Amino acid sequence: MKQIRRQIRQIGQQGRRYCVRQLLPVLADLKLAIPLLLVIALLSATGTVIEQDESLGFYQANYPEHPALFGFLSWRVITWLGLDHVYRTPWFLSLLILFGASLGACTWQRQWPLLKVARRWYYYQKPESFQRLATSTLLPQGSLSHLETLLRQRGYWVQRRDDCLYARKGLVGKIGPIIVHASMLLILAGAIWGSLTGFKSQAMIAEGATAADLGQRISVGDWAHPPDWQVQVHRFWIDYDPQGRVRQFYTDLGILAQGQERKRQVISVNHPLSYKGVSFYQADWSISGVVIRINQSPPLRLPVFPIQQNGQSLWGTFIPTRPDLEDGVMLLLPDLQGTGILYDTQGQWLTSLHTGQSWTTPDQKTLWLDQVIGASGIQIKQDPGIPWVYAGFGLLMVGVLMSYVSHNQWWALSRGEGLYVGGKANRAAVLFEREWLQILDHLQPQASPEQAEQISLPL
Repeated sequence: MKQIRRQIRQIGQQGRRYCVRQLLPVLADLKLAIPLLLVIALLSATGTVIEQDESLGFYQANYPEHPALFGFLSWRVITWLGLDHVYRTPWFLSLLILFGASLGACTWQRQWPLLKVARRWYYYQKPESFQRLATSTLLPQGSLSHLETLLRQRGYWVQRRDDCLYARKGLVGKIGPIIVHASMLLILAGAIWGSLTGFKSQAMIAEGATAADLGQRISVGDWAHPPDWQVQVHRFWIDYDPQGRVRQFYTDLGILAQGQERKRQVISVNHPLSYKGVSFYQADWSISGVVIRINQSPPLRLPVFPIQQNGQSLWGTFIPTRPDLEDGVMLLLPDLQGTGILYDTQGQWLTSLHTGQSWTTPDQKTLWLDQVIGASGIQIKQDPGIPWVYAGFGLLMVGVLMSYVSHNQWWALSRGEGLYVGGKANRAAVLFEREWLQILDHLQPQASPEQAEQISLPL
């Protein structure tokens, strides 16, 4: 038994050594990360160009086999590769996971060690060390204490050890790339989690009606569990501008669970209702029916059907005026403003009729238009990964700003021949040179900065 445990430990140690020595360097290599990023960007663009989560009939109609788009892109290719739901395919999620592993390996193998080195306090104890710096000089009359005071005044962290000095500022610039990588990992995790656990559906609900089971499902993640709520439209209306164009449409929406209304809110475009992580958006509208009366009959609710004419959406229905349905009129509705247009069975215009008005037929029957019933198009969406993605983008902006901070370093060594001074910055070189000249000017006021720069270091 002990031998088996020892073998298991040895196998585990070998696996860890393999990961550290072989796998992590491959994952952290830019030769892998950059092509991965390009492939993910290309596939994301494909998912933007090709309509997502449509019906099979839609793809058959828009991407036929003969002729195929670009000679190869047909509905069979799209459905076989999963290009109709790119962001939920196993191969796309696998690419995201591989890219995340590459980012994590790069952070562990490169960015973290660089930060650890930048946090160390180390000193130049030999004059020859200053020759490796692009910016260095020897000040015959410089003072180490004076230099320490000047650097502290400019926000540097300074430490002295005997006759050596080291100062730095802008360490946050070394933390920035790590924050950027962490934010990208958070975005990837949110996208993957949202694809696996989120769902999207839509419903066209008539005013006063209730839709069960959150309408028609468009996309559902493999681990999603849509709630068994109902959606009720208490009222739907549209605001029009003076020219008759739609300004905004509204829905008085209620969420029902276990027979009770849990939340009620008026929604409009860009103002959704949110309940327990599920968002209800105002996405579309239509006309579902009309309420009419003929003479003294009770109100009759008739369905209407969409009609496309010259690129314009209309809704129409047939209103029988005889019990045998052999005669009647056609009612066309262009919008929800309550105006209908009546035609006879030969297509001849009869009159325009407004809500609350009546019209008398040639055979002396009075037709009343009581109500035009609208229908609200609701898009229902749950994406648990959205908070992660938003947090990741916020963290990304912070990390990018941090990355622009210059990491400046100064070294000094006091010897009998004078004060050796050197420094470097990883960015903003012009600003660092300006600061360099100003500090040298204060260290040795009797010598001009140009003269100080001309002093060469001994070999």
